[in-house]
Amino acid sequence: MFIFCLELHLSLSCDSLKGKRGIVKSLLGRSRNRFNVSCAEVDRQDNPRVAVLGFVTVSPDKGIARSTLERLEDWVYENWPDVEITGSDISEV
Repeated sequence: MFIFCLELHLSLSCDSLKGKRGIVKSLLGRSRNRFNVSCAEVDRQDNPRVAVLGFVTVSPDKGIARSTLERLEDWVYENWPDVEITGSDISEV
């Protein structure tokens, strides 16, 4: 069994925590449904301009787990034009 984690650092165009919450909740919910991953906002909750999101997947195949998170990162980049990815890290747990 292989466990992989993706940490995404995002720059948002929000001025309020309410606006940030709308973007983050939507992104997390859609990624859960589309990629079957566990996810949460893991850091910088008090800053409306940035978000740090964590995604985790488990698979019996190392390649499948890693490619799922790589596809998720590409999906965020392509489908969320108002969100800029400032950093990402995929690691095996």
